[in-house]
Amino acid sequence: MPHELSGPLTDFIRHLASEKRHSPRTCDSYQRDLLRLAGWLSQGGFTSWQRATNHDLRRYVATLSREGLSGRSIARHLSATRRFYQFLLREKLASDNPALDIRAPKSGRRLPRVADVDQLNHLLDGQPDEPLEVRDLCMFELMYSSGLRLAELASLDLDTVDLRGGEVRVLGKGGKERLLPVGRKAIAAIQAWLPCRAALANDGETALFVSQRGERLSHRSIQARLSRWGISRGADQKLHPHLLRHSFASHMLESSGDLRAVQELLGHADIATTQVYTHLDFQHLARVYDQSHPRARRDKYHGKTSGERS
Repeated sequence: MPHELSGPLTDFIRHLASEKRHSPRTCDSYQRDLLRLAGWLSQGGFTSWQRATNHDLRRYVATLSREGLSGRSIARHLSATRRFYQFLLREKLASDNPALDIRAPKSGRRLPRVADVDQLNHLLDGQPDEPLEVRDLCMFELMYSSGLRLAELASLDLDTVDLRGGEVRVLGKGGKERLLPVGRKAIAAIQAWLPCRAALANDGETALFVSQRGERLSHRSIQARLSRWGISRGADQKLHPHLLRHSFASHMLESSGDLRAVQELLGHADIATTQVYTHLDFQHLARVYDQSHPRARRDKYHGKTSGERS
């Protein structure tokens, strides 16, 4: 790959990490998407980003679509490309942004899966048998109690939790800090975990959740432990960290109806991201309506009552 393509890309990723303070995971995502574009341009004989036109990028989008990428994935690629060209314009390495008016093909909107309240109560009311299970239960209680992302949970330190005040301080996407309430059950779980942690943690380790080796627990380990917890307790679907976050959001919205409050709790910059949970809530209401109202049991596909179909 020519340096004229790889050099600016390296500078952009450095810019995201140092100036914009994006997380390593976000930077990796940008780099992966843009390296794919750079490889495609290089194969096509392009020697600089300046030479790519709007028509070229439309051909690239068509290539991604043929290779099986979803509309959502292509939209992410385009977003990365637009932002990269903004950087190139700032650095005077491009004269325009050829990705500006290109839209990704539409794909069906996937609603997040959630667990119902009874299932979560069954999973979280289990009694741990050994110290690592005490830790696992504490992690899962805290994720569901406060709607934490996986990365937010893994990055927690001892001093980020205020048990007396019932609060936890988390660092979310874009380095934005927010203060979240912690429920009674989660506080009890943390209090049970702290003596176990003291026996496991290495000297000087600040992480709230540590491994058997006394080090900060990795993202992958948390995912594996949650999956194992679900299997051992007979969950009817695979458990993963975001399922707990989705369930927190859906249950909070169903009980309160306060979309803005749920947005703040989740740390969403755009309320449109939070609004997906209103669709989940409506699905629940529609099911109750269909099952309960004697003259409104609608046809699943056509919205007709049983009387209208006959």
